Amino acid sequence: MTFFLLLLPPLLAALLAAVVRPYRSWVGWVNACLSLLPLAAALIFASQAIAGHEAPVWGIALGPLALAEVLRADSLAALIMVCVAAVAALTLWLSPGVGGAARFDDAQLRRYQIFVNLFIAMMLLAVAANNVGVMWIAIEATTIFSAFLIPLRLSKASVEASWKYILLSSVGIALAFAGTVLAYFDFVALSGRIENALNWDVLLTMAPVLHREVMQIAFVFLLVGYGAKAGIAPMHTWKPDAYGEAPPPLTALMSSALFAVAMLAIVRWKAVADITLGSGFTDNLLIALGVLSLLIAAFSVVLTTNYKRMLAYSSIEHTGLICLGLGLGPLGAWAALLHLVNHTAAKSLMFLLVDTIEQRFVSPLIANTHGLLKALPWTGALFAAGLLILIGLPPGGIFISEYALIRAGFAQGQPWLMGGVLALLAIIFASFISHLNRMLYGAPPAAVSLGERASWRTALLVLSVIFLVTLGLTLPAPLATLLKQSVQIIAP
Repeated sequence: MTFFLLLLPPLLAALLAAVVRPYRSWVGWVNACLSLLPLAAALIFASQAIAGHEAPVWGIALGPLALAEVLRADSLAALIMVCVAAVAALTLWLSPGVGGAARFDDAQLRRYQIFVNLFIAMMLLAVAANNVGVMWIAIEATTIFSAFLIPLRLSKASVEASWKYILLSSVGIALAFAGTVLAYFDFVALSGRIENALNWDVLLTMAPVLHREVMQIAFVFLLVGYGAKAGIAPMHTWKPDAYGEAPPPLTALMSSALFAVAMLAIVRWKAVADITLGSGFTDNLLIALGVLSLLIAAFSVVLTTNYKRMLAYSSIEHTGLICLGLGLGPLGAWAALLHLVNHTAAKSLMFLLVDTIEQRFVSPLIANTHGLLKALPWTGALFAAGLLILIGLPPGGIFISEYALIRAGFAQGQPWLMGGVLALLAIIFASFISHLNRMLYGAPPAAVSLGERASWRTALLVLSVIFLVTLGLTLPAPLATLLKQSVQIIAP
């Protein structure tokens, strides 16, 4: 029943938006309320995992004695479910047409509500999937549904960004399919056709006897494939264009929730590959791609002139940090998962704030966005707080997860690697401070109106900042338990 509570509400929301013609403003409000149901389901799954209960399973009966276990909510899935469902709820409550002035016409709002809810449903399905094939299908579907929304306002740049996103993501997902097929046929060749052969728990059981060479090739395909979806360098090139052109609420989902889903797929396969190969092979690949992502992000942030692209390069930076953590043993995996939680909250906050900034200044260029604190006092203050948290200043939660990651690197005997990482983080820090100063201070452009009234929408964003600061001051016991259980799945 809880799985239906998780997956049905966004499908019902999409159906509602599709059948109500012409579009009515109350549709957005109903869909925002429906978004709270998947969050409740995710929290139920998380509470069950924390209590030590057996992971809930939903399946399809194949016969009197056979059950295809399609969905499963273990601790790792529950952690990512909460992240995805929380960001989805926040985004839908702050979406176009739900309070505030509508910036799109009825046809655009209708298309937005249909495809954003289908996008959310597929992300939640990918996280809940116990079957590698179902996960692959769901992640491919996220590409299709989100691609319809990138050019919500039709322009040459938005259409080009959408096609680039489709092309790179589809190539990546095709490589992930090839890796999945390789691993599956190796499994079948050794054990024959058995029930639930594509399920994670079955793959983990059989992983010790899988062929090393086949698993090495399969994991490379899977890492590159799902890495393209996550935006790991050098498969990151769609991110700046897509984030720069998509509506900010969609970008909030793509930069946080979709990224978490893609990383979950990589983490699941890493757990299988590590049993077959030992952790050295996957660790070295992830560390190499993590450093490359950090390197590209550092020098891209220095040169950027667009604050939406600036946040896209920040996503590439944090992708690199999470990859690094996953390659640094159990301590690094713990830091990476905590960083994933922090990044999900921080990046969704920043893009939702960007939505307000772009509306007021009518430009995504840093040079045209100055005097932010005078024009939008609340938004400017929250943007400054969010960006300082995002670059790792205390008391933000990202400071704690980055500290834990660096400590894990030294514990693994990688002092030179950690020194290089700290140097790249210093470059990113200085660049972000420089861009932030230019945006916050000075006189706003003459055409920009001054002043801002706080509302319930502002209060939701303030709660996001409070959550991030709380994670910088303390680690709640339920989250600590969930992280520990998740690490035991990744690196038993």
